[in-house]
Amino acid sequence: MDIEAIVAKVTQEVYARLAPAELAEGAKPARARMLTGMELAGSLEHSLLNPDTSTDKIKQGCEEAKKFGFVNVCVSPYFVSLAKERLGGCNVGICVPVGFPHGAASTKAKCAEIREAILNGATELDVSLQIVAIKSGDYDAVEKDLAEMISVAGGRAKVKAIYEQGLLTDEEKLRTLAIIQRSCADYVKISNALTGAKACMNDVKFVRSIVGLGIGIKIDGGIKDAKTASILLGSGANRLGCSASVQIVTIPAEP
Repeated sequence: MDIEAIVAKVTQEVYARLAPAELAEGAKPARARMLTGMELAGSLEHSLLNPDTSTDKIKQGCEEAKKFGFVNVCVSPYFVSLAKERLGGCNVGICVPVGFPHGAASTKAKCAEIREAILNGATELDVSLQIVAIKSGDYDAVEKDLAEMISVAGGRAKVKAIYEQGLLTDEEKLRTLAIIQRSCADYVKISNALTGAKACMNDVKFVRSIVGLGIGIKIDGGIKDAKTASILLGSGANRLGCSASVQIVTIPAEP
């Protein structure tokens, strides 16, 4: 059986596991439990990555993270030291994107980012895969790139491998997820940064059905309310990347 047939077969089997009602556009998941703000906060990554982010916005975001108990703040490499200073040894982590968003930097460049980020106080890393290598069919390069980044992190920071799903074909999705699973990354991050698509429960279910339960799942993209956050976590996600974190935890979910 050739690779196209294998991909088609596996993809069909995966989607067959999802209930038909859940595949319908805009369908609501059955018996989804709406979570409280306090329940949600520990799964939210407070994103402070907009290009117009300033020192004052980082300071405010760190105070919000401490107040509401977010799992971390996501900041650009430029702001890692400031975030460490403002968080002052509390339980809120510091997440830094590496090679973001295009993932086309060399492995050495991304590893240099990782070393500096950890030295400055990063506790988690969202690492971009070599998307251009995926699109070129060079999966060996993709795997080596991710393995080296994880090795350089050396267990000093959790590694979330970014799966930029909207750019990938079914074959590319399956091969990329298999690489992430083999890599022993802590999380796969379902990203929509380059397509603008909103986070979707079926994306979470698809990834979970491929990678199993041994790896965490983070998803981001247009998560603005507690209801959506509850649905995504109920679908199998462990972390949610949000710039609307405060809104999510302070405005109760609609029934």
